[in-house]
Amino acid sequence: MLSGCYVNHRPVLTVAFLDYNQNVNSQSSSTPSDSGLSHERWHVAILQHLSRVLVILLSLGAGLVNATAECHINAYVTNVGTVSVIDTTNNSVVATIPVGIFPSGVTVTPDGTRVYVTNIFNSISVIDAATNTVVETIPSGQFPTGIAITPDGTRAYVVNQLVTNQGTNTVSVVDIMTNSIVATISVGLGPSQIAITPDGTRAYVPNQQDFIISVIDTATNTVVTTIPLSGGAGIAITPGGAQAYVTSPGGGTVSVIDTATNTVAATISLGTNQNPLGVAITSDGTRAYVTISLPNNRVSVIDTATNTVVAHIPVGVAPNGIAITPDGTRAYVTNDGSNTVSVIDTATNTVVATIPVGQGPVAVAITPVPRTPTDKEQCKHRGYLKFGPPAGPFKNQGQCVSYVEHHKM
Repeated sequence: MLSGCYVNHRPVLTVAFLDYNQNVNSQSSSTPSDSGLSHERWHVAILQHLSRVLVILLSLGAGLVNATAECHINAYVTNVGTVSVIDTTNNSVVATIPVGIFPSGVTVTPDGTRVYVTNIFNSISVIDAATNTVVETIPSGQFPTGIAITPDGTRAYVVNQLVTNQGTNTVSVVDIMTNSIVATISVGLGPSQIAITPDGTRAYVPNQQDFIISVIDTATNTVVTTIPLSGGAGIAITPGGAQAYVTSPGGGTVSVIDTATNTVAATISLGTNQNPLGVAITSDGTRAYVTISLPNNRVSVIDTATNTVVAHIPVGVAPNGIAITPDGTRAYVTNDGSNTVSVIDTATNTVVATIPVGQGPVAVAITPVPRTPTDKEQCKHRGYLKFGPPAGPFKNQGQCVSYVEHHKM
């Protein structure tokens, strides 16, 4: 099954029209008889009619000479040694991909063509989403866990978590074009997850062992500030980039970071004996979904306008990772203890499907919504890399600019 977004070409009517036009032209170039004149006029009349129909269809956007885009949204789940690929249209596992030992983090490139998986024993698997096969393995830092890709699709930021509390843990920066590590950034002790702002300028890394969040400037790949926070683990940033929601398993809380001031703006208590791990935010930014692991085994829903808990949803055993579909209608939750994925309907906040996957599912990532460039500025500074089908993928800035110029309204 083809994964990701792809282009479906439908040139049949256009080819037929051109063939017919060529036949008429060839007939008109021969010496006509009286009956031939009538026959030719009949063909010309049909040709003129087809021409008018074609113009009308094109003006209505039927796009007979263009490609029609189709997009397939998959969820990618890391298990022990494999990645399960879930078709979100019918919630079935359509592929199981062998990767490295104990994969722990997963993310999808903005164009939906590649899936990056961190394997705890020092490697990153690169999956071709069209074939569901590993096409490259990148040596990484020690014990890579969380991973995030910049919105322009040029770099992946990988958290390397040392098991001991000695030394400084790091974030590796991977150039997506070459799949090589181009920078290594020292952060705090015990980092596990990472999130990047929508504008791509900052990366936030919670460090569990020294109780800070490291803030990385992605232009210089340096830590520019740290935010005091007790036991931060999972992190997600709102679509507008104004807040970051960070889970603290030990404290049973979710902290809201103001990214403009890099301070804690609010602390949300989830109640006693809670163990929040993963967090994801809906595409409209109105709700945050938080996985609560043992012993409660549920997902708590936070209203981001009031920063209050508005719902609790029972799921499988030891829920961990969570991701939400681009349209915001479904949340996918990995249940580490029951080897399943729970699918939540965000309109009703109920589980509508339970999907068996591999052993010990931990992380999940979902194919992003496809985007196309609307102006030339978006093509600059390697921005062309973030556009996949139906427009791209573009190999260089010139192709991106040509697309914009050709599709001007």
